[in-house]
This record gives sequence, C-alpha cells and structure tokens, in this order.
Amino acid sequence: MTDQAVDTDGVRLSQEPAEESGFLGRTRELKELRADIERAGLDTLSGRKAPRARVLLIAGRPGSGRTALAEELAARVADDYPDGVLRARLSEPDGTRVPVERLARDLLGALERTAPPGADEDDLTEDLRTALADRRVLLLLDAVADAEQVDALLPDTPDCLAVAVAEGPLTGIADVRPCTLGGLDTKSAVELLSRHTGSVRITVDPRAAEQLVELCQAQPAALTLAGGWLAARPQAAVADLAKHVHAESDESGALGRVFGLVYASLPSTPARMLRLLSLAPAGLVDPHTASALAGCSVSGARTTLDDLVAHGLLRAVDSPLPEYEVPGCLHGRLSALARKHDRPAELQLARARMLERTVRLLQSCRAVTETDSPQAREKLLATPRDLRFPHPRAAADWLRSRRPALLAAARLAVADGELDTLARRLMSQLVRAMVAHFGTRAAAPDLYGIHRLVLDVAERRELPREKAAALLNLADLDARTGRTAEALVRYRAALDAGREANDPYATGRAMESVGGAHLELGDYDRAADWFGRALAQRLARDERADAARVYGRLATAHTYAGRYGEAVRSWRAAVGGYRKAGDVAAQARALAELARVQEYAGRPEESLRTCQEAVDWARRAEDDRLQAALHLRLADTLDRLGDPTAAGLERSTAERMLREDPTDACEIRSTSSED
Repeated sequence: MTDQAVDTDGVRLSQEPAEESGFLGRTRELKELRADIERAGLDTLSGRKAPRARVLLIAGRPGSGRTALAEELAARVADDYPDGVLRARLSEPDGTRVPVERLARDLLGALERTAPPGADEDDLTEDLRTALADRRVLLLLDAVADAEQVDALLPDTPDCLAVAVAEGPLTGIADVRPCTLGGLDTKSAVELLSRHTGSVRITVDPRAAEQLVELCQAQPAALTLAGGWLAARPQAAVADLAKHVHAESDESGALGRVFGLVYASLPSTPARMLRLLSLAPAGLVDPHTASALAGCSVSGARTTLDDLVAHGLLRAVDSPLPEYEVPGCLHGRLSALARKHDRPAELQLARARMLERTVRLLQSCRAVTETDSPQAREKLLATPRDLRFPHPRAAADWLRSRRPALLAAARLAVADGELDTLARRLMSQLVRAMVAHFGTRAAAPDLYGIHRLVLDVAERRELPREKAAALLNLADLDARTGRTAEALVRYRAALDAGREANDPYATGRAMESVGGAHLELGDYDRAADWFGRALAQRLARDERADAARVYGRLATAHTYAGRYGEAVRSWRAAVGGYRKAGDVAAQARALAELARVQEYAGRPEESLRTCQEAVDWARRAEDDRLQAALHLRLADTLDRLGDPTAAGLERSTAERMLREDPTDACEIRSTSSED
C-alpha cells in the first residue's frame, strides 16, 4: 500500500485501536520489528535500566509503503501503549526539514499541554519530555529528515516507543537497527493489483499480473498507480499495461515509469491541475485550493480531485471536510512537471489566486461571527455563495481542520518574497479569524508564529509602521506568559520603529508598555518615568480616555514606590479624565483605587468619603461586583474608625449582594482582605 495519510504539518493523538486497514504483506518485517521491541538493548545487557525510549527505524524510499508499515505496527502494538499514539511528520512534502520547535509544540498540543507562545526549542522539548515522563505512548515519527530531530523529541523513559520512518539510517541514535524495505512479496503485490482491477482480469492472465508486479518492482506506490490506470480502463488487459510500462523509459525507476504512463494518459485539464497541486501548502488540498490554483469552479475542482484519487494520484484525508493530500513520493515529480510545462509567471499567478481565495475565505470565516453588525451582515450577504459559511460553527470547523494548511500558506507566502502584499493580507485575516473563533489566549501560540512572519516581511520591505505593530503584538504575548525581560526588549524596539514611522499610536502604546514592563520587573522609578512620557503624549494629542488610563498606571507605580501623595494626585486626575470622557464604570474603579491609596496613606476619613462616592458611581454603572467589594472595604474602614454598627451594616449589604450573585464571592472577599 502507499504511505498512509498522516497530518502533514502537525500531530494527531488517538487512543482507540486502528480500524482494520486491509494491510497486505510485510509479514517478515512485522515479525522482526515486534521482536526488536522485546530485544534487550545495550543498556539492559550491561545491567543498567534503559534511560530513554527505544527507537525502531523503518527505512525505505518514498513509495515503498514505509508509513503504511509503521501504521500497521502501531495498530498491532497499540494495546501495549494505553496512553495512545502520537504522530508527527518531520519533513514538508518538498523535503524541507520541519523545525523541532514546531514539532514539539504540536506534540504538546496533542497531549493537551499548552506551551507558552514564543518558548524556544530547548524549553519546548523539555516540556515534552516532562509530559511523557509518566505516560506510555507510541511516538510515530514519519518522514524523518535527520537524527537530530528524533533525538530532540525522544522521551526520557523506556516505557515509550518511538517508530521512526526515514529514507536512510539515523546515525547518532544509539541502539537502532533499521528495518529496510524492498518490494512486497509477489502474492501480496498481485492482491494489491486485484483490489483495483477486480479478480477476473488477474485470474484470466496471472502471468501478466506477475510480470507487471516485476516491472513495478513490487513497490506499493507503483502498483497503486498501475491499479488506478487499469480501473479507469475496464476493457484493458493487464498484459496491455505491462507492455506500456516496459516501453516507458524513466531513469528514476519503476515508480517514475508508471507515474509517467498514468500522467500521460490524463486529459490536459486534470493534468494541469495535478501539476499545480504541488503548490498546495503542506501538500493539503481542498476543492477551494484546487479551484483557485487551476482557475476553475469549486464543483469542477471537486470532481477532478475525486478522479485523481481514483487514479491513485491523490489520497483522500480522513477529515470532516473534503480534503486531499499529495503523496510525498509524487510531490517532487509534480513540481518538476510544473516547472517544465508552466511558465514561472503562470505558477506565480496560480499562487496569487490561491492566496487571494484563502484571504476571502478567512474574511468570510470571521464575518459570520459578527452577527450584531449590520455592515458585517451586508458584507457577508455580498460574498459569493461558494465562499460563504452557513453559521459560525461551520466556519470554526473549517478553520480548525484547515489550520495546518493555513499556517503553511502564511509561511510559504512570506518565504516566496514576491507576494508580500498578499502575504500581509493573509496573515492579517488569519489573526482576526483565529481570535474571533478561538480567542486570543487559545490561539496565542499560532498568533506568535504569525506575528513573527509579519515582522519578517516588515523588516524585508522596510515598513516601520508594520514592524512596530508586529513587535508590539509579540511583546504583548511575551508579557502575558511571564517573559517580561524579553517583552521589554521588543517594546523598546517597537518604540524605535514607531518613531521612525512617525506613528503616534505606536509610540504612545510602546512607551506605556515599556512602563508596564518596568512595573512588572519592580523598577517603579523607571515605570513612573515611562508612564509620564506616555501621558505627556496623550495630553498633547487631547486623548482624554487614554490619558486617564495612563494616569491610573502612573498612580500604581507611585503607590508601589510608597509615594502616596503623588499616587493620590494621579488617581484624582484619572477620575477627572474619566468623568469628562463620560466613562462611568471606569470612574467608579478609579475612585475605588483612590480610596485604597488614601487608606495606605493613613487618611481613613478621606478614604471613607471617597469609597462612598465610588459606591454611588458603581451603582450608576450597574457594577454589582465592584459595589460588593467597596461595601466590604467600607466595613473594614469603619471598624478601624471605631464604628462597628455601621461596619456591620456595610458588611451585611455586601453579603446580601454576594448571595444574589455568588460568582465572584471568593475573589471579592480575598480582595477586601488584602486591603
């Protein structure tokens, strides 16, 4: 059989045994591999416990059925690994090495362990080893590029097993014996042919079938293509195909000869689409991708894709969407044919059409969530029916299923270097769609990678405004995950880029964020200095609401530094700013903070009056949670002022409000006790 379909740009975790796949042959190889699992390793022979997972290597050229054998082995030993099978593909369809950082992150995601956005390779692989330390899993690593990838992902426990699929040996991994694949045995190879042609044609001329197997060197991929050719021609005899294959001259071997014959038999339109599918990101294709690449209708693309599957030239992916995969053993041949038959300008136009279609799908994917916006509804209705999602759930399912291809599209668009305008639009819409459907926190790891790509384009094209935006987004994600020092470096770089672009928004935002980073690091003087700079800019531009917010942050820095007088003045200015801006809720919160600082400063009577004023504004803002917290603070202040009766009334009011809405009761009491 051809290589089984696995996730091209990620991993998949499955805990149920694989369904019966109709696997053929490889009896000897399976027996050897299972024996190798039980074989005592060098550490065991020396009396030491094996420190790491054992690695089994299945070596063979693409098209030899190496992945199918690995999947069959995984299915047969799955019961010995109750925590499931983790799958990852370590090379892109064009042979490019997948970075270990991305592999480790995807494996952690499959284990439902969230890794911090921006974490480096060492941290991610360490987290992966920690996650696998108390598990018994089988790790199936397909299309391994080099031993370093396997070594970095290998669990530090002998209870796990790694099955690596590669073209050659893995020099550098200790105690590995390769299982090198040749062709199938003749009986299994003939059976594989008969599954496509039916048994009658094989029975009529068994010698011709054996001759065809020999011409195909019993390679599963070549036999699958041969079977597809025969299935498309019910009147053709097996001997006819054997003659055609024998007449083919291709120096790349049996697979090349059969592929050349099958490709030459295709009409021009499907042949052109097949060539262009080599441009599909991550080798994953859906009808929209094929339609855009070939410049045809979506329904026509779907029909052609299904025909190509019947010919053995594509594989259908197990997905809730119609999705297909270009076999890795054919990807290089398709790329070569595209370069031979299509001009560079035509290929670039096909890429541009594909990216433009992806942008429009992402726009539609996001717009379907904006049900409260009349403009968004109008824009959605103006979208062609083929690009429209019926409801938000369908859009989210599409986004989730197509995620590997979408992220690969962004990487390929940036790497191309000639489609930066489309790349920027694609990344902008991808960020918006992911945030709309999954939220910033859940999508953060993917967003981090996208923002880094945006930064690459901005630096290459010398776009300081976009560079500043990308740096700010990356720094925000750094800050949210506790890497404050790294965030500070990026905020300073964003400030420089914002000044270069003469962008007041970016510079003001960067200055405020630099202050926030210093505040988080405990450098309150520098924090106050940077908040002061940001405040001066906001006031100069008459940005009242933003200025009020910065006043509050400046007050916080002064409070931490013990400068209560300056903190009180800043909070009063914040209250005034929110009052002028008409932001009742923010005014109530600022008054509450002002009361807190007055209490710290030893002015309980002033704190009491301010707190009562804050309660009044919180009531107007209908913020019950803040009201309850303020009543508890009033109770504590009245206790300190020697008025237990009034304190009891305030406390009972707070408790009544908490009984009516107990959602945040514990947090409110905790906040009050800290005062």
